[in-house]
Amino acid sequence: MRTRDRVTELLLQQGSATASELSLALGLSPAGIRRHLDAMLAEGLVESRERAERGRRGRGRPARTFTLTAAAREALPHTYDGLATAALRWIAAHGGAKAVSEFAAEQVAALEERCRSAMAEAGDDPLARAEALAQALTAEGYAAGATTIATGGQLCQHHCPVAHVAAEFSQLCEAETQVISRLVGTHVQRLATIANGDGVCTTHIPAPVLPGARPDRQRNVR
Repeated sequence: MRTRDRVTELLLQQGSATASELSLALGLSPAGIRRHLDAMLAEGLVESRERAERGRRGRGRPARTFTLTAAAREALPHTYDGLATAALRWIAAHGGAKAVSEFAAEQVAALEERCRSAMAEAGDDPLARAEALAQALTAEGYAAGATTIATGGQLCQHHCPVAHVAAEFSQLCEAETQVISRLVGTHVQRLATIANGDGVCTTHIPAPVLPGARPDRQRNVR
């Protein structure tokens, strides 16, 4: 275990501690502990405050206690995926697959509205809207990008916040695909998903048909 991890675990267990208390508990020098605490302070992983002293305080600076910040706690392992999966299993058992689909649609509704607002100036062209959607999804943490290919465009999402849960409940991916279709304004096709074991979630967006062109001859975009 790295020293920083040991410091984090001890602060998690005790709630707060001084550098001296940490050094004593971990069997390390106070100077070494302070170096780690200074680095963690700079990264926003701990915060410090003066310890309230009861009665008369002796000479010297008051002791400072250190506690983990919310950012540090968020970086710790969580069981959110397991909890979400258990909740969806309960919904499926009591309401069936339709109830899971309705739940998935409800979950992506807020995301859809936020992305729609971010795409207000994107115009009507599906490929231009796909680029705007990629930017909006990136702001939501999906690390998305849009590229133009011969048959239209591709929207690629390099991160999926619910991949582990969607691996069992494909309704989550289906609801997201429907959102993409509505936002770009055309039918789309999901080619790959992280939840299915692929490296990237890839959605194909067909090129618009030019006026007067035959339906089977779509625009080639380079």
